[in-house]
Amino acid sequence: MGLTPLDIHNKEFKRVFRGYDEDEVNEFLDLVIKEFEILIREKKELEEKVAEANEKLSHFSNIEESLSKTIIVAQETADEVKANAKKEAELIIKEAEKNADRIINEALSKSRKIAMEVEELKKQASIFRTRFRTLLEAQLEMLENDDWDKLAKSDLNEVEELRVSR
Repeated sequence: MGLTPLDIHNKEFKRVFRGYDEDEVNEFLDLVIKEFEILIREKKELEEKVAEANEKLSHFSNIEESLSKTIIVAQETADEVKANAKKEAELIIKEAEKNADRIINEALSKSRKIAMEVEELKKQASIFRTRFRTLLEAQLEMLENDDWDKLAKSDLNEVEELRVSR
């Protein structure tokens, strides 16, 4: 803006014979100067407010941009954590399945071994029972034999003879 209140104040007009009333022109110019000063002051205040608003807008734009970047980074981090957790869970499940298979296989192996041992013990028990029965039958047969009575009587006689001879 090229015109200032000082320019208006210092403006001098030529005097002419039939011109305007000088006091009236000066009063009007004083009024114009005051209004012009008010407008300039308001303009300056508004420019300061606009500058301040632009500064705040820039600040908030920076905050918005920073928040956007932070949200994107947080989302990416969350996705990465989620993916890692999923991979870890899958590894844990696979490891658990391997352990379960190993435990089942060991249990089946032990079960087969115990079953074979039980069968072996049954065979041995059957053999023992058969032998024991055979032994008992042989002993009973010996007891039922008449030779036993003869042997028992002859032994008593021999014991008597030995005693008498001494």
